[in-house]
Amino acid sequence: MSRVPFRATYRLQLGTDLDFAAARDLVPYVAELGASHLYLSPSFQAREGSTHGYDVIDPGRVSDALGGEEGLRELSRVAREHGMGIILDIVPNHMATDDGNRFWADPALRERFFDVDPVTGRWRRFFDIDELAAVRIEDPEVFAAVSGLALRLVEEGVIDGLRVDHPDGLADPAEYLRRLREGGASHVWVEKILSSAHPPEALRADWPVEGTVGYEFANDVAALFVDPAAEVVLTELYVSLVGDARSFAAVGAEAKLEQATSSFAPEVDRLRRIWPDAPDLAAAVASLPVYRTYVEPASGHVAAADREALVHLPDALRAVLTLDDLRSAPSEFVTRFQQTTPAVMAKGVEDTAFYRYVRLLALNEVGGDPGRFGIGLEEFHRGNAGRLPQNLLVSSTHDTKRTGDVRARLVALTWMADEWAGAVRSWFEVNAELRDAALNAPTPAEELLVYQTLVGAWPIDAERLEAYLEKALREAKVSSNWIVPNLEHEAAVKAFAVALLDHGPFRYGFDVIASRVEEIGARVSLAQTLLKLTVPGLPDTYQGDELWKLALVDPDNRRPVDWPAHAALLKDLRAGAPPTGDTVKLHVTAAALDLRRRRPEAFATNNYTSIAAGDDVIAFLRGTDVLVAVAIRDGATGSAGWELPAAASGHWRDVLTGEEYDLPDGASLGGIVGPASRALLERIG
Repeated sequence: MSRVPFRATYRLQLGTDLDFAAARDLVPYVAELGASHLYLSPSFQAREGSTHGYDVIDPGRVSDALGGEEGLRELSRVAREHGMGIILDIVPNHMATDDGNRFWADPALRERFFDVDPVTGRWRRFFDIDELAAVRIEDPEVFAAVSGLALRLVEEGVIDGLRVDHPDGLADPAEYLRRLREGGASHVWVEKILSSAHPPEALRADWPVEGTVGYEFANDVAALFVDPAAEVVLTELYVSLVGDARSFAAVGAEAKLEQATSSFAPEVDRLRRIWPDAPDLAAAVASLPVYRTYVEPASGHVAAADREALVHLPDALRAVLTLDDLRSAPSEFVTRFQQTTPAVMAKGVEDTAFYRYVRLLALNEVGGDPGRFGIGLEEFHRGNAGRLPQNLLVSSTHDTKRTGDVRARLVALTWMADEWAGAVRSWFEVNAELRDAALNAPTPAEELLVYQTLVGAWPIDAERLEAYLEKALREAKVSSNWIVPNLEHEAAVKAFAVALLDHGPFRYGFDVIASRVEEIGARVSLAQTLLKLTVPGLPDTYQGDELWKLALVDPDNRRPVDWPAHAALLKDLRAGAPPTGDTVKLHVTAAALDLRRRRPEAFATNNYTSIAAGDDVIAFLRGTDVLVAVAIRDGATGSAGWELPAAASGHWRDVLTGEEYDLPDGASLGGIVGPASRALLERIG
C-alpha cells in the first residue's frame, strides 16, 4: 500500500463520543480542510470507560469500545480513499493496573512486565498516578508484547507513523526508538519536552525520529508576540498584589523540591537503597534544569549536554551520573535517577508552579519558561531554520494548559499592559465585597488567575469556570490539593468567580477590557496560526481548532466539537462566501493548507530564507514561490528598512485576499502586510 506524503496533521481525541466509525464520517471534511493525516489519540484496549486512551490494559488489541481492529482498518481504508493516512499515538511507558489487565493480574507476568520495587511491593508509576504502572519496555519480550501490534499496523500500511507518549520515562529512550526503527517504524514523533531556558535544549541528534510533538514551537510563537516593554509593568503588578518578588525559577525550584520530598518520596527512597551513601538525593532530583539526561550505562555514552545538565551537582553524585565513577554505585542508580527527574519536573513545574506564578499566564505552557518574557525575531528565525523538516508544529493539544486562542488573548495583555494593570487594580477594589475575608478566599494570586482566565476564555459559563478553578487550586497546592482538598476554600473561590459574571461594578470596566483583548487576541491568534502553517515543520490542527477555540486545560479542551457546523462553514467558504469574524481563522487555515497542497516542494524541506523587515514584522521565503509576512506589534507595517532577496522578485498573489503585487517594484512590504497585519503570497509569475 502506497504511503501518503506528510503535509499536515489533524488531531482527533477518540473516546465515547468519537469512535472509529464517527471518525470515518469526518474524513471527507478533514481531507477538504487540507490535512494529509489523521493524528489519533491512543487506540489500544484501555480500561473500561476510558476518556483518553492513555490508561492501556492490553497494547496487543485495538480498543473494542472504539470499534476494534476492523474499525481501525476501515477508518484507514476510507482515509486512503481521500488521499489521507494515519498517525497513531502509542503508550510504551505504562499500563493501567485494572483486573482486566492480564499482564498485571498474572503474578509471573507482572514481575516480568512491570517495574515493581521488591522491598515495598510498589512499583514505579506514571508520574504520581498509583493506578498506572511503569512498563519494563527495555526487556525484549516486553517490547515485543507492547509494540508488536503497532509495528504490525505500520508494516501492513494501516498507519503511517507513530507518536510516542512520554519517552522520558523509559530506561533507555534512544534504544527503544532504535528498536522501533528496526521494527519498521520509519516515521516516529516523540512527546519530548525540550526546556526553553537559555540556551534552549535540543532534541538528541542520534534519536531516529522525525522530531518532537511541537511544544517548543507553541512556546516560541507565543513569545514572539509578547511585547518585552510590558515586563516591568506586569511584574510590578504581580509583585505588588501577590507580595512575592521571587523569580519563576525560584518558585519552580521550590515546587520541584516539594514533589521530590512528598509525592515522589518512594522513588527517592528507592534510589537511596540502591546507593545508601549518595548525597542529598531529593535536592539533586529536583535541581536539574532539563527533564532528564540520557546517559547510557550499557554503552558508556555520555553526551556533552548531559554533563552540562549535571554540572551543578555534588562531585560524588555527578561522577556517578556521568559514569566517571563506576565503583560507588551500580548502573541501576543512573538509570533510575534519569527516570525519576522527568516526573518531578513535570509535576513540580507544569502541575504546580504554573498555577502559583501567575504574572502572565500566556507563558505558563508545557515546556515553557514563564521567566522568559518574549523572544526576538532572530531567535525565532534560528528556531525555524534549525528545526527538523517534519517536526510537528502545534498551538493547541489535548495537554496544553490553554488553547492557542486563549494564549493569544493573554499575550494581548502585553500590548496593553498599562491599561490592564490599571483595570486589575480597580477590580481588586470594587470586588472586595465578594471575597471571603475569613477564609482569605481568593488569595491575591488566585484572584489574579481568575481575572486572566476570564479575559482569556470569555465568554465562559459558571460550570466551566468552577471546574477549571477547582483543578487550578488543587494543582497549585497552596490553598487546596488533590489528596486533602480544602472544599470550603474552593467553594469560596468559586463563589467569588461566579459572582463576577453578574457583578455590575466589575462588568462595567471588564467588558471594555475584554472587548479590547478579544480584538488584539484575534489578530495575534491569526498571525500565530499562519506561522504554524508556513514555517518549517509539519503543522497540526487540534480537533476543532480551525475555528475559534477558547478552551482551558483538560478536560475543558476535550469537549465535543460541533462537526456539522464546521463542515457547513467550510463548504460555504469553498462556495465563495467571504470570511467573517467567525470564519476568518478557518479561512486562514484552509488557504494555507491549500497552498501546502499545491506547492509541496516549497514546504518539503527546510528551504527557509528570512527577510529583514524591521523589528516588528516577521517575514520569510519558503523556497522561491511562497512569501510570508506577519506584523508582530500593533500598527507595524514593515514599510521601512526591509530588504527583499533577489529570489523574491516577480509577480505574486496573496492567497488570503486575492490581491496581486509586483516585487520589488510597485509594492512595499507595508503594502503587502496591510491592515490585516498578515500576508501569504504565492508566486504567479
